[in-house]
Amino acid sequence: MPEPIEPLTSKEPDVTHPLQAFIDEYTAQLAPLLTARNLASWRFTTQGDAAAQAEYARLSTELRLLHADADRFAQLKTLSAQPSGDPLLDRQAQLARYSFQSQQMPRDLIEQIVALETEIEAEFNAYRGVIDGRAYTDNELKALLRDSNDSALRRAAWEASKQIGAQVAGRVLKTVALRNQAAQAMGFDNFYTLSLELQELNETRLFDLFDRLEQLTRPLFAAYKADLDRRLADRFGVQPDQLRPWHYADPFFQEVPADPALDLDRFYADQDVVALTRQFYQAIGLPVEDIIARSDLYERAGKYQHAYCEDMDRAGDVRVVCNVQPNEYWLSTMLHEYGHAVYFKYLDPSLPFLLREPAHTLSTEAVAMLMGRLSANGDWLNCYVGVPRGEIAQLEGRLTAQQHASLLIFTRWALTVCHFERELYRDPQQDLNTLWWNTVEKYQLVKRPDDRRAPDWAAKIHLACYPAYYQNYMLGEMTAS
Repeated sequence: MPEPIEPLTSKEPDVTHPLQAFIDEYTAQLAPLLTARNLASWRFTTQGDAAAQAEYARLSTELRLLHADADRFAQLKTLSAQPSGDPLLDRQAQLARYSFQSQQMPRDLIEQIVALETEIEAEFNAYRGVIDGRAYTDNELKALLRDSNDSALRRAAWEASKQIGAQVAGRVLKTVALRNQAAQAMGFDNFYTLSLELQELNETRLFDLFDRLEQLTRPLFAAYKADLDRRLADRFGVQPDQLRPWHYADPFFQEVPADPALDLDRFYADQDVVALTRQFYQAIGLPVEDIIARSDLYERAGKYQHAYCEDMDRAGDVRVVCNVQPNEYWLSTMLHEYGHAVYFKYLDPSLPFLLREPAHTLSTEAVAMLMGRLSANGDWLNCYVGVPRGEIAQLEGRLTAQQHASLLIFTRWALTVCHFERELYRDPQQDLNTLWWNTVEKYQLVKRPDDRRAPDWAAKIHLACYPAYYQNYMLGEMTAS
């Protein structure tokens, strides 16, 4: 048997150590500012008004300026050049160095980037796709793509989901240019390379891994996709080579299309997915009642339409945003987001503030994805939804096939986003609209729309608002598996 790995522990902090004194002073400034910024972000995404947007931008700028101080960064590097003898102190210093490194740029550049980023986020918060003069929520557009057999209506829904791309693409490209300008002034090739470095991810090794993943999944995905296309062609009365992006089940073909013979939504149509989430986490000894009470879980005008979890203060104020409806997608999303939530909530409160966060973004994504898969798990459906064992036994093969298909589809989608984003930051002046569809066709085997010239890539909120993040979803899925 191998020796167990000893946890990272620390003796009592030596308050006389110069590095400890620096970290203590820095944390005293950071903690209230970070909390205030997070709370402002919460108000901005849930309320969406101009005052909330302005406050979020102001505090985001202050937080970045705290880390833009070149003299303090130089002092930190000097103080942490040699190990202190305290591994927790050394790790705090390392994380602080990453935060300072990321913002080594002039004030005016920070202000420009924050202003653009906030404007783009505001556009996504308020955006509702329009079909024939009527505004549709994301949930409504997804329902059309899931349920409608009318190809013309499906195309209209798909195109409506992409309208936001044209609204924000110019500003996204300005932001990309400014981020690259800052990263190159720091000595990096581009912002994407800098971001991976600060996430402790080796870019070469990461994309070698992704290339291997692409090779291993290619034949499996090609076989699955060919079978799916035959079924979709029969459903829509077209030839397989006539299928286009709107014939798939969501705007980006990142989710598995529903199997009519399985139809998991029927099990959740009369369920309270919030209550199911509460019940499950209570049953596994990780109660989330307090988090649910602080969360914002239902649709309304002007609210952010996606989902996220945030630890506001690293002291227990964890919250979730969702736009819940009674279906399998939103039950999975709730289980996913509350996977993040329990990770945050149950971090060791005795850890120093700088260490009171997930070990890595991929770690919290792995937990969330593992939990999110349960919505299509036979044992879970029996235990929490009350689906009879006999019915589960009849569905078991389809449930397994759907899980396999879901992972294949997501893998190929994640490869699409990661490869595109890398090239976006390497050369933002290239024809990105063509690059997007070249990448989609290569990895997802989805044919581009005929004669379309639009920045559809910018409609993906992660590319617009959460740069250099998507690789963590893929690494999280691999870890969860």
